Amino acid sequence: MKRSSTAFLQFVLVLIGLGALALLLWEPHLEGRNANATVFEIYFKDPFLAYAYVGSIPFFVALYHGFRVLGYAGKNQVISPAAVKSLRMIKLCAMALVGFVAVGELIILMNEGDDAAGGVAMGVLIAFCSIVIAAAAATFERILQNAVELKSEHELTV
Repeated sequence: MKRSSTAFLQFVLVLIGLGALALLLWEPHLEGRNANATVFEIYFKDPFLAYAYVGSIPFFVALYHGFRVLGYAGKNQVISPAAVKSLRMIKLCAMALVGFVAVGELIILMNEGDDAAGGVAMGVLIAFCSIVIAAAAATFERILQNAVELKSEHELTV
């Protein structure tokens, strides 16, 4: 893969990460119940918001490992155990994100005071995207693992 292509994709991943971080920090100020709240009340008196921040950690870890995989591709080292390990981590992070979203959906559904339709729809969308990413990462991990094994067998016979 050309170095310019991987650099562009790495730049896109950084933009996605910065956009997600900005949304995580900015969105709580837009909620109706936080209209007249102080910064302390917004960030330290809402356990669901704290849960959302903890649940976003796998997303950012997966972005970091995606950045690493693209770095390996740019150096023509994509067929390496390190790339396989990064893909495995992306798969695990996507599955962890599905777990966090599922628990968050249960919290939303148990809360009787709010209208849950929007939150549930967003959770389903995030979970679906995470499942697709986990499946793709698992497929690429399997393919790369087979390629690494073939490469090591070939080096042993030569």
